[in-house]
Amino acid sequence: MDAAAARRSEHSSFFLCRFTLPLLTIQVASDEIPANKEQVESWFKTNVGPLNTREKTLDPTLVTAEKAAKIVKVMQDGSGEFKTINDAIKSVPTGNTKRVILYIGAGNYKEKIKIEKDKPFITLYGDPKNMPNLTFGGTAQQYGTVDSATLIVESDYFVATNVIISNSAPKPDGKRPGAQATALRISGDKATFYNCKIYGFQDTVCDDRNKHFFKDCLIQGTVDYIFGSGKSLYLKTELNTVVDTGITVIVAQARKSEDEDSAYVFVHCDLTGSGSGTFLARAWFTHPKVLFAYSTMGKNINKEGWNNNNHPERDKTVKFGEYQNKGPGADPKGRSPLAHQLTPEEAKPYLTLDLIEGSKWILPPPTPKV
Repeated sequence: MDAAAARRSEHSSFFLCRFTLPLLTIQVASDEIPANKEQVESWFKTNVGPLNTREKTLDPTLVTAEKAAKIVKVMQDGSGEFKTINDAIKSVPTGNTKRVILYIGAGNYKEKIKIEKDKPFITLYGDPKNMPNLTFGGTAQQYGTVDSATLIVESDYFVATNVIISNSAPKPDGKRPGAQATALRISGDKATFYNCKIYGFQDTVCDDRNKHFFKDCLIQGTVDYIFGSGKSLYLKTELNTVVDTGITVIVAQARKSEDEDSAYVFVHCDLTGSGSGTFLARAWFTHPKVLFAYSTMGKNINKEGWNNNNHPERDKTVKFGEYQNKGPGADPKGRSPLAHQLTPEEAKPYLTLDLIEGSKWILPPPTPKV
């Protein structure tokens, strides 16, 4: 056995013993995501039904909040209760217990927005045919990386539907210090994003901590444009890498120990972009856990796929997995020994809403009537 084969064998055994087996104790329900992408919508409607059909299985506080939902209109032309998103958020009481849907009219909202932890159950909703753009130009030099975000959400049970979230700061050129700029930081628990478009360059989305669900979204960036310590499921989401003069990396997952319960799982996602050097993920910290399944990988994906971030000592602690992906960037030949091609049994615990306890809190996309 040559040295490369030996490393692959060692990594595979490690993956089996320390990545898969602890998770096989999870009870895998009948909500496993289908392998056929065309079946995902019917699967989703079956498993994520409306409130009135699931009251006994959802979080009781969520049920109470949803039954008392109210709509607040934010319109720049003055036809709503508020002209700015920040003013509308200020109107939500501290300790809020009711769902508040901010129906946001079309336009560019040049605001830096923060939803504090004591204001849960807030929804940002836009017209899918004329989506509002939440935009600001904060950078790491001004605010620090995670606080440079245009939208910061620290509260629980947050929902965003049909909105654009962008950071308008220019692309880092490698010369300006602190030029990285985040569009979204999501830190609260049980957050859902439907049909959102999130634009930036380096560090676009800080998937900071807690459980999150992204569906039918677009996330765009250059380097580490999804980063943090969240435990999140990304479904049918496009990850578009903007060409850059240096290295491009989609994911920098920040799991720091074997005991930390965090992971990023991408299912039925489309990996697009130009060039041919984009890494799926790098070992930003010691124990990152990232899985791509049933996804289509474009020719922009680097043949090696994964990177140890120049820390060879992390080769034995990373959890980088792939399962039944397709496209020119998904060829297992030439893959880094960091990667592991999962078996059906290894992949099963990750291909379900149970990964993020989603059956307790994920509801269908809202359709408020105004």
